[in-house]
Amino acid sequence: MAENPFIPFSRPWIDDTEIEAVSQVLESKWISTGARVREFERAFAEYLGVKHAIAVSSCTAALHLSLVVSKIGINDEVITTPYTFTATAEAIRYVGAKPVFVDINPDTLNIDVSKIEQAITPNTKAIMPVHIAGLPCDMDSLKDICTKHDLLLLDDAAHAIPTIYKGDYIGGIGDLSSFSFYANKNLTTGEGGMITTNNDSLAQPLRTMRLHGIDKDAWSRQSRRSIWRYDITTEGYKYNMTDIQAAMGLCQLMKLTKQHERRSNFSQIYQQELEKIPQISTPFVPDNTIQHAWHLYIIQLNQVDRDQFVESMREENIECSVHYIPLHLFDFYQKQYGYKVGDFPYAEEVFERVVSLPLHPGMTESDVNIVFETIKKVISK
Repeated sequence: MAENPFIPFSRPWIDDTEIEAVSQVLESKWISTGARVREFERAFAEYLGVKHAIAVSSCTAALHLSLVVSKIGINDEVITTPYTFTATAEAIRYVGAKPVFVDINPDTLNIDVSKIEQAITPNTKAIMPVHIAGLPCDMDSLKDICTKHDLLLLDDAAHAIPTIYKGDYIGGIGDLSSFSFYANKNLTTGEGGMITTNNDSLAQPLRTMRLHGIDKDAWSRQSRRSIWRYDITTEGYKYNMTDIQAAMGLCQLMKLTKQHERRSNFSQIYQQELEKIPQISTPFVPDNTIQHAWHLYIIQLNQVDRDQFVESMREENIECSVHYIPLHLFDFYQKQYGYKVGDFPYAEEVFERVVSLPLHPGMTESDVNIVFETIKKVISK
């Protein structure tokens, strides 16, 4: 039997603040999209220093709407990374476009910008980078490529709050950015997402499309005492966020700086201790012009069987995970697009070696110490 206490891979930081905020919404009897959603959008936009934030039901919804409002569709191509969760490419498929994969930089785990231009064709309409684990991509180079080839920069920022790139938060650098508030994210609403942009002409269509293309949501109609009359002004989807989620999101936003401090502190301890182990490559640490969100702490194993390592850690009561199985290795993407093993060697090589260690604000320094001491024990076997 393991002597360690159970240390989960991730756990949301929820306390009486969120419980009270959600209770107030329930007691108000207005539980769908209303005042709390608008307040959350304003606060989120202010935090990131962007003009517009549009709350939606998930990051996948955010990515989909970003593509729709950008008028990307059938026979178009969007360049992205194979080293991501399926939602990135899935959203591209929603609009009938093709996800075109470009291999990663094995150190940063982000898309290799030096390989992007050779993947551009006359059908390419956008680049969708993913800021893996909260480390920002090379946004300067991406913007230069987009300007040169007249492409949109639609970043998947699911991991990237509060990521900073050269003084600016991710969320206002690309044309549109999509955030995730899933249960294990740095800011969670259980399920939910946000689109951010500085483009006025994109913001209003996004607000309308997220709720069936209706020109005025129920909260607006109620406030004007015109409950039943509305118009459908554009194509639409059922992607709205609820006031229940937004109340929780407001509480989480107030904790975000403190949570990031804890994640950064624990990651620094991991770095200092695990750099001493030759069988482990620690994550790339950026210079002081960049702030890592530390959504995930991903190590790479050297000459150690990854699957056996994860199982051994589990036997020691420590839960680890793996991020990610490259998309081109899945049966669906191989059948649909002809991708095969060997197409993106760096993504494949990294996948065989990566392990995500426990990292969440509910941990203590003692927990972190237990994790790295257990790693030493497991590797010594």
